[in-house]
Amino acid sequence: MSNAAESITPEIVEQHGLSPEEYERVLHALGREPNLVELGIFSVMWSEHCSYKSSRLHLKKLPTEAPWVICGPGENAGVIDIGDGQAAIFKMESHNHPSYIEPYQGAATGVGGILRDVFTMGARPVANANALRFGRPDHPKMQHLVKGVVAGIGGYGNCVGVPTVAGETNFNPAYDGNILVNAMTVGVADADKIFYSAATGVGNPIVYVGSKTGRDGIHGATMASADFEEDAEAKRPTVQVGDPFTEKLLIEACLELMATDAIVAIQDMGAAGLTSSSVEMATNGKAGIRLDMDKVPCRETGMTPYEMMLSESQERMLMVLKPGKEPMAEAIFKKWELDFAVIGEVTDTQHMVLEFGGEVVCDIPLGPLAADAPEYDRPYLSKEDYTAWAGITPMTDAPDTDDVGADLLKMMAHPNLASRRWISEQYDSQVMGDTLQTGGDAGVVRVHGTKKALAISTDCTPRYVHADPYEGGKQAIAEAYRNLCAVGARPLAVTNCLNFANPQRPEIMAQFVYALEGMGDACRALDFPIVSGNVSLYNESKATGGGSAILPTPAIGGVGIIDDYAQMMTHGFKNEGDAIYMLAPEFWARPDTTRSHLGKSLWLDIVHNRDDGRAPPVDLAAELGAGQIIRRLIEAGLVNAVHDFSDGGLAVALAEMALAGGLGADVQGSENYTAAQWWFGEDQSRYVMTVSADKIDAFNRTLAEGPEIAEAEMVGFYRVGTVGGDSLLGVSLKDLREAHQSFFKDWMEA
Repeated sequence: MSNAAESITPEIVEQHGLSPEEYERVLHALGREPNLVELGIFSVMWSEHCSYKSSRLHLKKLPTEAPWVICGPGENAGVIDIGDGQAAIFKMESHNHPSYIEPYQGAATGVGGILRDVFTMGARPVANANALRFGRPDHPKMQHLVKGVVAGIGGYGNCVGVPTVAGETNFNPAYDGNILVNAMTVGVADADKIFYSAATGVGNPIVYVGSKTGRDGIHGATMASADFEEDAEAKRPTVQVGDPFTEKLLIEACLELMATDAIVAIQDMGAAGLTSSSVEMATNGKAGIRLDMDKVPCRETGMTPYEMMLSESQERMLMVLKPGKEPMAEAIFKKWELDFAVIGEVTDTQHMVLEFGGEVVCDIPLGPLAADAPEYDRPYLSKEDYTAWAGITPMTDAPDTDDVGADLLKMMAHPNLASRRWISEQYDSQVMGDTLQTGGDAGVVRVHGTKKALAISTDCTPRYVHADPYEGGKQAIAEAYRNLCAVGARPLAVTNCLNFANPQRPEIMAQFVYALEGMGDACRALDFPIVSGNVSLYNESKATGGGSAILPTPAIGGVGIIDDYAQMMTHGFKNEGDAIYMLAPEFWARPDTTRSHLGKSLWLDIVHNRDDGRAPPVDLAAELGAGQIIRRLIEAGLVNAVHDFSDGGLAVALAEMALAGGLGADVQGSENYTAAQWWFGEDQSRYVMTVSADKIDAFNRTLAEGPEIAEAEMVGFYRVGTVGGDSLLGVSLKDLREAHQSFFKDWMEA
């Protein structure tokens, strides 16, 4: 074999991100020393980003099945049945490290990559969403990062012609040296025309389509599987460069070919490029693969097999075709002005064999690369030891407020509650003509040509996860569920992006394990399975001095279905005189309660500069019951506006409803709570809704019926006030709106 005797030094092994023990496994798998091509392939396939070696053990514990799940984790994206012979296909992925190094291209190629994961399976992408986390606004680099990331998301999504309809953006010093950019795409396909990645049929041709291969993105997967050092800027060449116009051509060409019977298997070239796509296809098909590297379309001269296999150049796909279909397929891709090349064939060897210049330059058994890759059971702290490590204690001296209106103004102007209009206006939310709602609890897009609509939400509260990973994991799922219910959707399934720091630290691994435990319990209780996702570890940076780990951030992407979009609900106040009600767990308003939760609340942080207390607990039975009742009220046409509770509690929820509807409200507190508890407590499983006077009797009867499922916690409903006027809590809507819009306007014009 060519280069078989090439010396691989310990320094070269370390540069490839492999530990000495892992290199010993390579030697054992091959029965000899690898050459550089083989070492590079092992390094990317065994990277955290591709192998999930620290997380696979725990990911297996998540619930992934339901009658409506067509395909769960393991393929490019999850697939669920949405009725009428149609399926929704969706996934969320991270592009964190690249976006910190080069924010525009990092974010843009994150969008491009998640789009390919979805249309690879036969779906036309119909909506994008995102979840973004940035550091302190006064950090010297943060304005540059925010501008670049937002421009990259908008630049790619807008040009490729897929609307961005949902997202969240938050700020915290923990992300100063390692921002998070999580991108989500949802597509629609015929349920009987889903395409998978298993390469089968010995002798079937393997074809390369899309853009040419360049030297951008080499070692991207390895870079994404390590901490940032002080030299983060030097890693810029590992960031891919995207071209949304080529991606648009690739979508149309792939969908056109998918309308024929030519494709046996298809896989996009994402992380680790040609390596991961070919290995995954052959592994999933229990086959082998032979590639002729001389036939790979390259845009740079003199590229070596090592560079070709590790390049993460964008807008590329790998396919297995039926024999004889090559001319037809080539004609389609040439029509769309895309490269097409037959570069290999499926074999029965269960090896990856690469040839270049007439010589074999790589011969690796596929088992050790994928199915038998390292899997670690990393040590982690007990829940008690984690709580002690994190310094989490009950809040014994909860403050109060003597000016709710002033506190509300201060909160609405804060970066974590301020209007995201500056961001959303850079995204095309209306392209394709099927967007029904943005800016509310969930984005909603019509399933083209039907009465159905898909609701999409991205959610996570990292400060809760840090305080109590188990409860925080539950809350992330519950909030996604709540946001879908609030627009009238029946929650169906979850995708996730699990962003954590270094898993070799027991306290970080504890965050991961317990957050997944909470997520799993919530998904089971709410019948809300996880069908796809991504793990992003080593999100910490030494560049900020002394090491800085992000807050544990298991971002959740929820998808639900509205059977008739005419029943879709929005959150803005609609009519003067409408009654305002709160729906909450029945126990919440008992006179003897001490449950209203100010610990870890935004009010405590923004108004009092305190970050103490525990995360609010989530009663999953109450969450299920409240969601069922809300959906029934919406379907019956008994409510005019619905909004879920989240950051900032009741006062912020009311302010957002008032600003969205251009109407104020006359609202009252409760003698059972302090003013701070009532207006700013962040208890879970609660909604605010408005009801017309002529529907209150029917509204009360529906609530009295309780949840559909007997095991679901009963919920109570409490009159909060009446819609009307031009103020809220003593603050004019004009002042409230100015405060709400001030942050981004002032920051970006500075």
